[in-house]
Amino acid sequence: MIQFGVLGAARITPEALIYPCINEPLANIRVIAARDRHRANTFAAAHHIDTVCDSYLDVINHAKINAVYIPLHIPAHHPWTMAALQAGKHVLCEKSLACNAKEAREMNQRAKDQGLVLMDAFHYRYHPLFARMKNIVASGTLGTISSIDAAFHTPVTDPSDIRMNYHLGGGVTMDIGCYPISWVRHLTDTEPTVISATAEVGPPQVDLFLETKMEAGNIAITTSADMRASASFKAEVTVRGSLGEMRVNNVIAPQLGHLITLHVGKKITHQRVDRRPTYAYQLDAFIAAIETGESLWTDGDDAVAQMTVIDRCYEAVGLPIRGLKL
Repeated sequence: MIQFGVLGAARITPEALIYPCINEPLANIRVIAARDRHRANTFAAAHHIDTVCDSYLDVINHAKINAVYIPLHIPAHHPWTMAALQAGKHVLCEKSLACNAKEAREMNQRAKDQGLVLMDAFHYRYHPLFARMKNIVASGTLGTISSIDAAFHTPVTDPSDIRMNYHLGGGVTMDIGCYPISWVRHLTDTEPTVISATAEVGPPQVDLFLETKMEAGNIAITTSADMRASASFKAEVTVRGSLGEMRVNNVIAPQLGHLITLHVGKKITHQRVDRRPTYAYQLDAFIAAIETGESLWTDGDDAVAQMTVIDRCYEAVGLPIRGLKL
């Protein structure tokens, strides 16, 4: 039985963990703390969480729990993950796992030293939609793959949003731009080389838009992320090969509707898979990793590789790697 403690009363927590736990007999949420005790009390009452602690440290050390969920702002991921792992607790941490690859390596090594599960919460990776995408690419249906375009765009209109603050891990690449990077890494099963990047900067050092050009062997890759106020929602991957093209709409949340469109030769077909939430599949994988030792696609090793590519993107565009003191 996985007994979670939660750090913070984040908006993502109900969808990402609380709702998946409702119909999961092997997982439960027992303890929570937030910076504001009143907010924690309100959140706990709304979601039937037994215990509210005074501090994050009290959660981590609580005897009732054996796992910690961390949805805090990104600079808090490293210290609290390290503390939770040191306390003997498995960790499910929201993306991006860390501010940079160095932090991710330290977190990954601590998990290995402790013999504990560390999962980077890229929930999309565990849904049958992405499995189907990978199967199509691997099947040869599209022929030899020549290019992949991946984009995640959604507007952010609040100038006080933490994503607008460099010191809080801000920037579109750290928030939603990490998804297209992860999509192409996992579709190609390789670590792409960053060739170039362009960005639009808003607040100091904060990328509002960032587009990359990468290569994975002979595959040309473009990723883009956009949180400018003018952005229109897009979460799309297009894979082109010598025999045809695959376009997938809504890779990020297929439970809200999605579509795979295959254009091979003169034939166009459409496919869909199930609409069980990505977060439910993610919880399944986290439980299996703890209970039976199943491997994770987004474990600590993958997080190190992911953050290494993100570091290279920031270097390519001339912006500082997140987490550096300015």
